Amino acid sequence: MSRETALNLAFHAFDSGALRTDLARRVALATESQRPESAPVLHAYLSDEVANALAALGFACEIVENPVEGMPPFLLAERIEAPELPTVLLYGHGDVVGGDAERWSEGRSPWQLRVEGDRWYGRGMADNKGQHTVNLAALAAVFGARGRLGFNAKVLFEMGEEVGSPGLAALCESLRERLAADLLIASDGPRQRADAPTLFLGSRGALHFRLRARSSAGARHSGNWGGVLANPATVLANALASLVDGHGRIRINGLLPPPIAPQVRTRIADLEIGVDEGDPDLSPGWGEPGLTPAERVYAWNTLEVLAMEAGDVRQPVSAIPELAQAVCQLRFVVGTDWRNARELIRAHLAREGFADIDVEIEASGAATRLDPDHPWVAWAERSIATSTGKPTTILPNLGGTIPNECFAHTLGLPTIWVPHSYPGCRQHAPNEHGLAPVLREGLGLMAGLFWDLGSGDTPQAKHVAHAR
Repeated sequence: MSRETALNLAFHAFDSGALRTDLARRVALATESQRPESAPVLHAYLSDEVANALAALGFACEIVENPVEGMPPFLLAERIEAPELPTVLLYGHGDVVGGDAERWSEGRSPWQLRVEGDRWYGRGMADNKGQHTVNLAALAAVFGARGRLGFNAKVLFEMGEEVGSPGLAALCESLRERLAADLLIASDGPRQRADAPTLFLGSRGALHFRLRARSSAGARHSGNWGGVLANPATVLANALASLVDGHGRIRINGLLPPPIAPQVRTRIADLEIGVDEGDPDLSPGWGEPGLTPAERVYAWNTLEVLAMEAGDVRQPVSAIPELAQAVCQLRFVVGTDWRNARELIRAHLAREGFADIDVEIEASGAATRLDPDHPWVAWAERSIATSTGKPTTILPNLGGTIPNECFAHTLGLPTIWVPHSYPGCRQHAPNEHGLAPVLREGLGLMAGLFWDLGSGDTPQAKHVAHAR
């Protein structure tokens, strides 16, 4: 019984083909949470895949209905070995975005695992089936080496993350005691780069909003009325330019973040963005001036125009359009006044002469960030370095957004995220894939984390929510 044994068992899951077999079976399940007809397969993924894997390790498992009617269920599982042991909450999601099968190239299918060199193709390989399959296999490796885990484990799986995690916040609120733990360990999102083991401690928040400009006169002939009637498309284009300029810089002071904290700046000072093979070239002069690319992604806010519409570009007619609209997204870090975003945007547009534009907030999620100096961060960093022989990249938060608010704020947990994907994985796009070296290394470093969690040498959590 040794740490080395646990790591070797984890690597064997890769080398023997067992991990590939599990992933092929799971990728084949079209768990598209956007489709109501997928309800049976979403339930089956929890009962036949995740629950079976955990039950083999002695977990008690229960499928729980979603507090939001008509939304996918959750899986709750736990293995409590002794009240005095540390307790970890593990999280994952089994749903995926739409397969988009017709756009996959080279005869690939989103629902068939296909291995081409180091790339393992299939929908969910990056988000999130590949990642949680690695974690389940590492958990099994520690159980096999030790005959027990050596710690208490609780597991929460959802099947609606790709549609905004409906019901997750309400579930965590209602089951605070049942989900109480010393920390969260989970895997999602990409590493900072493919060859760099990475921890991130939260995520940027996301705010989606829609702008609409209308003509009270309706659509009118552009020759007869052009020059005397306001064009909603022209109005909207200029309104957008007042929000974010032609170099990607936010122009609403109220939606900018506070100054970058020294401990955050130090953690990302030497990070490079876009250095993996296949990454796009960075746009020169784009984004907030005076910041490094890493600071723009991990420590600052960005405002993106995601979609625009006015008239029909496929069959344009000579008419001033009746309606123009755009969907925008603010990615923001901790400290941003995002809850007042609608009022801030409306006031800004009014000052710029666009008071008639309608502003609608369509979706939002909070930013989270564990203090990079938290003792659980140092503990995880040491563990990963021991397992991989590499330095660990510490990101104060992911550039993207995950439902970490439920764990960090509602449950009050230190949150440690260990990604097993990389920036070029084509997450949410055709040809989504995982990288074999990242998957194999992930197996070892997760087995090391789980082994060390049961070794007795762990920090005291600042907030121990469960009774000892």
